[in-house]
Amino acid sequence: MMRRFSIILISALLFGCDPAPRNDLAMIQDVMNGQAIAWNKGDIEGYMRGYWMSDSLVFTGGKSVSHGWQAALDRYLESYPNKSAMGNLTFDNVETEFSSKNTAYSIGQWTLNREQDTLSGRFTLVWKRVNNVWVIVADHSS
Repeated sequence: MMRRFSIILISALLFGCDPAPRNDLAMIQDVMNGQAIAWNKGDIEGYMRGYWMSDSLVFTGGKSVSHGWQAALDRYLESYPNKSAMGNLTFDNVETEFSSKNTAYSIGQWTLNREQDTLSGRFTLVWKRVNNVWVIVADHSS
């Protein structure tokens, strides 16, 4: 009886306590892939679907902090008025870690290839599972 309990306990520790199920990682990767696809089609509103549609969404970068989904959308639309200004977006070297069943963060590199130039930088995204969907609740890009 004790041996059976030990096997069950070891199995639970090895397999039952995985804070980052593969499905969750795939869901986050799908969100980011969808964002890149939308961006590369010139669809900023589609790109924004990866973000938490809330006034509590936070963007930081450079010297500024902004709050809210609508404010972020408005800023993107102003900064990238057309497909040429948007260019082609890629995400590379993305690493995602889960801090709990419902929270995670990703770090990586973004590159924006445009006709006139190429921009690149680093990002940290904070993810939260909201209504069983992973969304970005904070974005720090530089």
